[in-house]
Amino acid sequence: MTATPIPRVTIKDVAARAGVSKGAVSLAFNHKPGLSESTRDRIFRAARELGWAPNLTARTLAGSRVDVVGLAVCRPARVLGLEPWYMEFVSGVESVLAEHSCSLLLRLVRNMDEEVGVQASWWRGRQIGGSILVDFRADDPRVGLVERLGLPVVAVGHPSLTGGLTSVWTDDATAVTEAVRYLAALGHRRIARVGGAAALGHTAIRTAAFDEAAGALALAGAWQVATDFSGDAGARATRSLLTAAPPDRPTAIVYDNDIMAVAGLSVAAEMGLRVPDDVSLLAWDDSQLCRLTHPTLSAMSHDVHGFGAEVARTLFGVITGDGSAGSHPVPTPLLTPRGSTAPPR
Repeated sequence: MTATPIPRVTIKDVAARAGVSKGAVSLAFNHKPGLSESTRDRIFRAARELGWAPNLTARTLAGSRVDVVGLAVCRPARVLGLEPWYMEFVSGVESVLAEHSCSLLLRLVRNMDEEVGVQASWWRGRQIGGSILVDFRADDPRVGLVERLGLPVVAVGHPSLTGGLTSVWTDDATAVTEAVRYLAALGHRRIARVGGAAALGHTAIRTAAFDEAAGALALAGAWQVATDFSGDAGARATRSLLTAAPPDRPTAIVYDNDIMAVAGLSVAAEMGLRVPDDVSLLAWDDSQLCRLTHPTLSAMSHDVHGFGAEVARTLFGVITGDGSAGSHPVPTPLLTPRGSTAPPR
């Protein structure tokens, strides 16, 4: 059953609570003269009690126009700033927002509870016309929040995680299966995966797909290590996998992003192992990083910029009512073999 959206607090509600006109509320929040201090305090108190904030970004929503779209990301700033995937994704989003004279309001949050509060504050304060939700988890609390608020959103995640919200997603399970099958076809029987944060829904999907593919191929060894997507964590995971002596050491490693794959390449060199002669490496999400290493990194490639653009277009459709709701899959990442993968020796 769909929850009844909570009505948004307006300047009229604040005026009624404070016993003043809407013009007086406007004067108070714009710090204009003409009000006594007691009246100004009463207005501010009413606004706090109702959870109302003025339209700080002068948002106008009329027809297909919206001035600000929100995006909250629960990642450390040091990781986000180095991750090419998010930079490409945001670039794709911005390319569509620019066509609509719209801006992106980006916020880094520490945890899911903080994001829930941020999203509610943005919407109730009329700072955004809609929001892009990323990094879904099982039983994600944002699904219920969106239903209660009536907030227009597009969810970046598999439909199994997004609770019926309009979603744009890639088929991670199929891509993982393809990567494992490719390495097995080269002759690798001991394959490891350095994954992302275990709590993330798409990490869980990739983990299950890896286990299923490894079982179907009856691999001699299959290892998975969870990390935080950072280069440091990727390096530590690689070092722990490669310190074992053959035959208990993987001959191929799949990474959940390009930063960790590049870090893994450095660790292999540090340990005197040759890539791909001693160990093959495969990165998720192709980027310029993968093409600048030596040897160049094989990767699961897809158009991240185009993906971000599709997410933004879908959100505008949700806001204006002109788009189709439901699930919007984009092409599955394709394997791009390069110098870092070869048959084991």
